[in-house]
Amino acid sequence: MGGVSVVSGDICALNVDAIVNPANSSGSMGGGVALTIRRKGGQIIEDEAMAHAPVAVGSAVLTTAGRLPCRFVIHAPTMVGPAERVGVGNVRRAVLAALELAREKGIFEVAFPGMGTGVGGVDKGEAAHVMVCEILDFVSKNEGFRVVLVGFDEELYECFLGEL
Repeated sequence: MGGVSVVSGDICALNVDAIVNPANSSGSMGGGVALTIRRKGGQIIEDEAMAHAPVAVGSAVLTTAGRLPCRFVIHAPTMVGPAERVGVGNVRRAVLAALELAREKGIFEVAFPGMGTGVGGVDKGEAAHVMVCEILDFVSKNEGFRVVLVGFDEELYECFLGEL
């Protein structure tokens, strides 16, 4: 069954088809959500992501998920270099790239963290607004597609809920 839902907690614990990593273009996973994914899923995730580098903002690549319960990790860069400040436009481009790649690969269940809301510096409310708008539009056009928005803290969780 398709649709959009919001959960609170750790994206790495979800048993979905794929989780999204708000990556950088080099594929290095040294901070934020990316570091958590690498630590919990294993070095193989970063090795595979870096093998695809450079990946432009607005593009996405797929890797295995190592020890994570999901099947895949979609790496959708919100920034070129590690720890860059980004704008909400990069969030929009990364979300769309992740959704398009999932559809191309036959993946129908994807979990997103806050994109650009960590080291990228995008306001959580602004990011949630752009993410939910793009995701709802995509889901409305792709029957059976399911997205889980994951708020790692109460503020992001509430922002996602408020936008839905």
